[in-house]
Formats: sequence, structure tokens, C-alpha cells
Amino acid sequence: MKTEKKKPTTEADVDSDEELNPEKHKESLGKLKKIDPDFYQFLEQNDDNLLNFDIETGDEDSEKDDDEQEKVHLPGPLTMDSDESDFEDETAKPVSGKVTLKMVSQWQNKLHPEGNVKRTTLVTVIKVFNAAMVRATSDDGSSTAEYKVEGSSVFNAVIQMCVLHLPSAFKNYLGLEQAGKDPQKCKNFSKIKAPLVTYLKDLLKLLSGVSSVNILTVLLKHLHQMSIFIGCFTRVSKLALKKLITLWSTGEETVRVLAFLSILRITRNQQTALLDLVLKVMYMTYVKNSKFVSPSTWPGINFMRRSLVEMFALDLNVSYQYVFLYIRQLAIHLRNAIVVQKVENRQAVYNWQFINSLHLWADLIAATSNKAQLQPLLYPLVMIITNTIKLVPTHQYYPLRFHCTEIMMNLSKETNTFIPLLPYLVDVLTSYDFSKKHKKVSMKPLDFSCILRLAKSQLSENGFKDSVIDRVYALLLECSANQSHYIAFPDITLLAVLQIKQFLKSCPVANYTKKMKQLLDKIEENAKFIEHERSKVSFSLSEEKMVAAWEANIKAKGTPLITFYENWSKINKIQKRKKITKNDEIAGELPMIKRRKIPENEEAPEKKGPMVLFPSDSEDNDNFKIDEEQEKAKTKKLKKKTKKSKKPIANIQNDNIPEIEDVVEDFSVKDWK
Repeated sequence: MKTEKKKPTTEADVDSDEELNPEKHKESLGKLKKIDPDFYQFLEQNDDNLLNFDIETGDEDSEKDDDEQEKVHLPGPLTMDSDESDFEDETAKPVSGKVTLKMVSQWQNKLHPEGNVKRTTLVTVIKVFNAAMVRATSDDGSSTAEYKVEGSSVFNAVIQMCVLHLPSAFKNYLGLEQAGKDPQKCKNFSKIKAPLVTYLKDLLKLLSGVSSVNILTVLLKHLHQMSIFIGCFTRVSKLALKKLITLWSTGEETVRVLAFLSILRITRNQQTALLDLVLKVMYMTYVKNSKFVSPSTWPGINFMRRSLVEMFALDLNVSYQYVFLYIRQLAIHLRNAIVVQKVENRQAVYNWQFINSLHLWADLIAATSNKAQLQPLLYPLVMIITNTIKLVPTHQYYPLRFHCTEIMMNLSKETNTFIPLLPYLVDVLTSYDFSKKHKKVSMKPLDFSCILRLAKSQLSENGFKDSVIDRVYALLLECSANQSHYIAFPDITLLAVLQIKQFLKSCPVANYTKKMKQLLDKIEENAKFIEHERSKVSFSLSEEKMVAAWEANIKAKGTPLITFYENWSKINKIQKRKKITKNDEIAGELPMIKRRKIPENEEAPEKKGPMVLFPSDSEDNDNFKIDEEQEKAKTKKLKKKTKKSKKPIANIQNDNIPEIEDVVEDFSVKDWK
């Protein structure tokens, strides 16, 4: 038999055999691993597909594998934050977990207060709000929440839905239609407690991340509505108060007012637990933010002081401990400054924080004068203020003296307590020599409202003396007017009258003596009036009730000094308003004489003879008459034109202009009482 010679195998044959016999391929790879393990390791690292050789069972199996791979690589929901996702086709099926505008409108209808709001709807809306907050606060925008809020319009719709409808929905669910009912006593409160805490925390996060005044106003109004629920949780209340106190002290005017209303309402709901903390933090914040005083910061400081008086007046028994402690601290600072004569100790007293603290406690004692809790602190406070004036009684600290006098004057008036103030004012007239010549000239008088100490250079200006005389005159007039109905007014003002007369003799400046002479005449006129009225009295001075009744009667009738002070104060207020509005600048420039301008084409007339440096008055008058006639002709033409152009102005109709309403309705007084 003839044996057939084997054909040499080619590379194509080998490939075809290996494709048909994958088992042989695996055996050869196994042998390779034993023979040359280093090369096999190289193949594992660089050609993994060669080693992971799968046996294909047929075309059907391969088709199944292809289908499975296609299922695995299907595109998922887009996570890009674009506005296009907000305006999707409503007929298309929504992606699971993604919030759309249609879904927001459906939830909004379910939150309507006319029907019964369900717990599932509230929980869902709170989850959506949480998803919006996570999306807004996370760095990469990713979140593992159940819902996904994508796009600015959807985010705004979710926030608007919660701000407008959630407060009424919570009240509807808990049955809080009756005003003044405690939410914790409602039977459904335990069911909604956990989601409510989550929502309030997210709301505070949103409030912390907002800087726009308009958005802050809307959120603070919403927080004010939710304050009845915030008061149910002590921890959330502390977080809210911390943020609100910051806004109360540093925000814009509207923001400050809304923040204070929310603080007041939250504190009232948990007064026993939160009042101590609120009083401490608010007072320290007030002292911290009253360090620098200027015309721009005065309104904010005054608002903080008045609102603090309201907070301390909530419970005077609790407030007494803190007021006593803080007044004692002021007294310790003053004692150290008196005993240790050093600049550091003096600066601890002569600063705006110390003066504003005195102002606060004086306003509080004056506001609560009809209650007896804080009245024992009146005497130590007055002693601190008077000794503050006496600490450094130099000319540089006249502004501080005037501020302290104003504080005591208001305190005396509101508490109906006599405080001897005239000596501290008249002493200015006798201690400074107003007749000496000034070294510098200033156009405007100094304003003492925002300063406590004057520089030495300012003492040598004429504006210093003008301002001191004006301020002393105003304070003496107000102080004597407040005491003008006292039965002892002639005796009280006797020393002040003598010192004013001494000043009139020693001062040669007519502007200063004219004012003081007018004030002296009014004081003496009022003293004669009181002497005439008390000459008719039949009771003795020891009968305090009869004396008080007589003084009240005289005050009701009116005294000459009171009528003069009222008229003067009206004129003074008008002058202050003019300074604030700067009417002199608004009035415009003074009229000027206009000369006829020679046109460029027209040649100037040649002047013969020598040039006249100073022309005669007759020539100027002739030119002025010519210009005046030309101006009259122009004015006649303008009047004719204005008469023709005068037509009835049609009322502008704003029918086409959409009215922009506030997102949250304005509050009434009943909302926070």
C-alpha cells in the first residue's frame, strides 16, 4: 500500500484547527504554563483574551450573549443639571425618582387646605425638599435620595410649593385651626414628628446658604409661620435662634425686623427653657456690634437696643438677675478706672460699648417703670453714669458728658424721678473760656452725635465753641422744661441761674450771650409762674400725695417753659431734616449774569485806543440791559410755546404689566402674639 505523504501544515490550517478544536488549544496552553511559566505570566498580563478562551456552543448561544450585553449597556437616566430636563414631554413616561413640574403641581393640589391632607403627601413633599437641598448643597451634585431634583425651574417650584403650602398643610393635618393650640397635644403629632424635624433642619440649611435680601425676606416670613412647630423641639430651636440672632444683628433692615419677630415667637413658645440663653446671647451680640458708632450704624444699634428691651421685659424676675450682673460689671470697670489711674482702665470705660450698655439698661428701667422688679437698680445705675462723667471732666470729653446727660434725662422723665442734671450742664459754661480767640476756622459746627472724645486740634476751632453752646442750650432747655412743673422749680434752678448770669458777664461773644440770655429769661419767667401758683397752696410739703396731684395739675395746664420748648423743638426738627436731606444742595446754583457769546463766523469788533483794564460801571450797565432785554424776549417765546404744548396728560394704564406679588403674604399682629 502506498502511504500518502502528509502535506506541510500552514498557519491558516493551524488557525482553522484551533478554531475547530478549542480543547487542544487549552491543552497546549496548559503545557506552556508548565514548560515556560514566565512566558505564560507575560501572556496573562498583556493578552488576557488569549487565555480566557470560551467555548462557543453555537450561533444561538452567541445571539443570546449579544442580547445580554446590549441589556447591560443600556443608557441610564441622565444626571446632568440642565434646564432642558425641566421641560420634558409630559406624555412620556417619567424616569423613576426624577421630579418634574407636573409632579410638583400634583403634590401642590394635594396640599390644598380645603381637603384633608394625608401623611403620605407630607412625607413625600418633605423628601422632595430634602432631595432639593442635598442637590443644592453637595459639591458634585450627586445624591442617594429617593427623589432627584434637577434643573433650576424644578428646584424653584419645589421651594415655592413648600413655602406657600406646607404651613397650612401641617396645621390642617394636625387640626390646628384653633389659634393658640399646642401642636404637641395633637393626636397626629407623633406620626409627623420625624419628617417635621427633617424639614426644619433643611429649612435652616437653606436659610444659612442664602445671601439675597429678597429671598431671605421670603424665607424668614415662612420661618415665622413655622415657628410654632420649631418651638416643639429644643435642639432645632437653638439652631434656629443662633442663625436668627446673627441676622438680627447684621442683616438689612427688613431682615432684622423679621428675624426679631421669629426670635420673639420661638422664645415665647419655650420661654422657660430658652429665655435665659436668648438674653445672654442677644446682649453679648449687642455689645459686640455696638463697638463702632457712625451715622450709618446708629439705626441698627437703636433697633437692637429697643428689641432687647422687649426681650428682657418678657419676664422681669428672670431679667433682674442678668441686669444686676451686667450693671455690676459696669460698676467694677468704673471702680478700676477710678482707683488705678491708667490709660487702659480709662479706655475700658470711655468707649461706645460701655455707653451703649448704660443706654440699654436706662431704657429698660424706664420702659418698666410701672413695675417694681427693676426699680431698685435705678439708683446704682444713676451713680455709675454720674461718676462716668466725673472720671475725666476735661474739655475733650464734652461729647461723652452730653451723651450721659441725655441718658439720665430720659430716665428721669420716664420714671418721674428727680435727678440733678443742671449742674453737669452749667459747669461747661463756667469751666471753659469761650471768650478766647480760636486758632482755626471751621465752616461747619462739630457733630457730637457719633463721637465721645474730641481731638486737641478740634478744641482750637471756632466750630467747637459753636457746637458746645448749641448743645448746652438744647439740653438745658429740655431739662428745665421737663422739671418746669415741679413745685420746687425755683429752688432747683437757683444755682443754674446764678452760673448763667456769671457766664453772661464774662463772655463778650454776642452770639453766645444772646442764646443764654433768652434761656435765662424763660427760666426766670417759669420760676415766677410756679411761685405765683404755689402761693395759693394750703397743704404742707410733707403731704406727698397732695404735692404729686398739684404737680400733675400744673403739668396738664402747661407752663411757659413747656410751651416755649415745644415750639423750639418743632423748629429744631425741621432744621435737622434740612441737614439730612441737604436742601441747600438741592436748591441749585445761584443766578449768574450771562454775557453774549460772539459766534465763530462773526469777527470781533476792533477796539481802538488803549486797552482798559477796569471798565466803568456805565458800560457794564449798558451790557447788562441788553442781556436783560434778550432774556425777556426769550422767556416770552418760551411761555407761548408752553401754552401751546399744554395738553391734558392721559392716565397711563398698566393693564398689560403683570403685577408681581410677594411669595408670602404679609403678617398681621395676630400671627406672632
